[in-house]
Amino acid sequence: MDTKRVHSVIRTARLLALSFVFAAALCACAMFTGDDPGVRTPPTVWADNMIEYHADEAIKASDPRFESAHVVVVSHSGIVLLVGEVESEDLKAKAAEVAQGVENVRSVHNELTIGGPISLVSRSNDSWLTTKVKTKLIAHGAIDSTRIDVTTENGVVYLMGTVPQDQARYAVEVTQTVYGVEKIVKVFEYTD
Repeated sequence: MDTKRVHSVIRTARLLALSFVFAAALCACAMFTGDDPGVRTPPTVWADNMIEYHADEAIKASDPRFESAHVVVVSHSGIVLLVGEVESEDLKAKAAEVAQGVENVRSVHNELTIGGPISLVSRSNDSWLTTKVKTKLIAHGAIDSTRIDVTTENGVVYLMGTVPQDQARYAVEVTQTVYGVEKIVKVFEYTD
């Protein structure tokens, strides 16, 4: 199978997965309504998923050098976080510029690093760190972990969400206790 066909199959699978997420979000719509700015409604979750998908596709299409890069796009209430590795400063800047141009993006936090993609072992370790951090956030009694997204890249943990300042502080304190975390980057919007 040629690479264009593989990419087409992957895009179709992503759209199908996003459709299932949207359907689940609509079913849950009645449970998550209100004026609390920290609670993402199903339409907001859907919009974030679409931002991630469209930004990822647009970045890859903007320059063939992104084929050998590792770029992860995370969106929370229209705030985009870019993490991963690219080969040059101009690609880093281009990724942010392209992401900023995607519909419904309010701002972009460009945390891409210059260098080759990290190994699969490092990515596996990052997934494990994310799991450990999420588990500790859930277990902590004073943190509403549903408001916080956790992303890990090369040992750096990124915490995103719309939370009160005390929640952000607790999340950082808990994350600091997780073995293997090299650095914590806060990408919070505060509700107070």
